Amino acid sequence: MVAGASIAGPALAHWLSRRGAEVTVVERAPELRPGGQAVDARGVAKEAIRRMGLDAPIRAACTDTAGAYTVDVDGKVLETFRADDHGGDGYISEIEILRGDMSRVLYDDTKDDVEYIFGDRIAEVTQDADGVDVVFAGGVRRRFDLVVGADGLHSALRTMVFGPREQFIRHLGLVLAFYSVPNEFGIDRWLIDYQDAGRSAGLRPLPDSSRAMAMLSFTAADFEVDYRDVAAQKRLLRERMDGFGWLTPRILAHVDDTPDFYLDQVAQVVMDRWSSGRVGLLGDAAFSSSPMSGGGTGLALVGAYLLAGELAAAGWEPEAGFAGYEKRMRSFVEANQEIGRLHVHSLAAPDPEADPSAAPEEWDMDLIDRAVNGVELPDYAGVPDSGPRSGRSF
Repeated sequence: MVAGASIAGPALAHWLSRRGAEVTVVERAPELRPGGQAVDARGVAKEAIRRMGLDAPIRAACTDTAGAYTVDVDGKVLETFRADDHGGDGYISEIEILRGDMSRVLYDDTKDDVEYIFGDRIAEVTQDADGVDVVFAGGVRRRFDLVVGADGLHSALRTMVFGPREQFIRHLGLVLAFYSVPNEFGIDRWLIDYQDAGRSAGLRPLPDSSRAMAMLSFTAADFEVDYRDVAAQKRLLRERMDGFGWLTPRILAHVDDTPDFYLDQVAQVVMDRWSSGRVGLLGDAAFSSSPMSGGGTGLALVGAYLLAGELAAAGWEPEAGFAGYEKRMRSFVEANQEIGRLHVHSLAAPDPEADPSAAPEEWDMDLIDRAVNGVELPDYAGVPDSGPRSGRSF
C-alpha cells in the first residue's frame, strides 16, 4: 500500500503494478489536488519518464515557459535564462509542469490497474514478520505485504513509524509562499523574478493565460506559524514583505481572494534510513530536498523506479529491496539537498562583516551534474515488467 497520491505515490504505483504487484494508494484529500507550484524534470528524471512511457502526455501538459528574467526594482532585466539552456536542464527546465497536472497524468496512467482510495488516511500501522496491518481513519482494517509513505514533507506515516517530525525536519531559514493571481501583469511565457536583501517576489506564467503564479520569499529563522493556519500565514506574509518594491504591493493585494494560497518554511528531510521492517518512505517524506533544489520531482520519479525495481529484484523481500534502493539513491539525494542549501544561502541578505573571498564565485559544476544525472537506472533484466500479477499486495 502507498500513502499519498501527489507525484511520488502514483509513480511508485505505476512501477509496482508493472512489476506484478497489486497496489492500493490512499490519499487523505477527497480528490486529486489541482494546480500547485511548477515542478521540473531534468537529466535522469527525463529518462525515468521515458521508461514510464509518459514522455508525450507529460510534455503536452507542460507550462510552455520560455525562460526567466531577473529584474531590478524598476523592472530592468539583469539576467536571462532560457528553457533550452544546458540541453533543457538549466534554471528553467524544458519539462516544467504544474504539480497538479503531473499528478493527473500519473493518476490517469494508473487508475485502471491500481486501487485508489480518496478521502481517507492511515490512522494506525502494526507490522510483523509477514505483513503490515493498517487501520484507516474511516475504520476499515486491511493487511498488506509492504507499506510505503509518499505523503510529503509533513508525512504522518513517517511520524507513526520513525518518530516525531522534529527529528528529521531541517529548516533552511527561508519561507516560501505562492498563489495564483489575475494576470494583470502581462505575464506571457516568461518568469520574472526580483530579489533584494533576503527577500524575493516573482511571477510566472500558467497554462490559463488569464492567471499568473505569484511567488514570494523571505528569510526567517524564527518561523513558528502552524502550516495549517492560513490566516496567520497571510498576516505573516504581509508583515515580512511590507515595503518590498517592484510589483509586490499589487501581488499582495490578491492574497485574500486567491483560491490556492500556500506558505511554508523551506525545509529538508534528513534521515539515516528510509525504511523500518516492512514500511518504507519515498519522495519528500523520506528525503525532501526543498523547492529551492529544483530536484524534488526528479528524486520522486527516480526513487519510484528504483524502489519498485529493487523490491522486485529482491523477490519482494523488504530488507534487501529497501537496502538496494537506499544504496542507489543516497548520493543522488545528498547532491540535490546540497543544491537546495546553496540556493537558499545565495538568497540570504549579505553579511557586511563576512569575508567576500570566502564565498564561491560560481556553483560547483560537478555537484550540479551529480544532482541532475548522478544515479544509474538499471534495466532490471529478468524482473517482470507488465507480466502476471504476483498476488502480493502493497
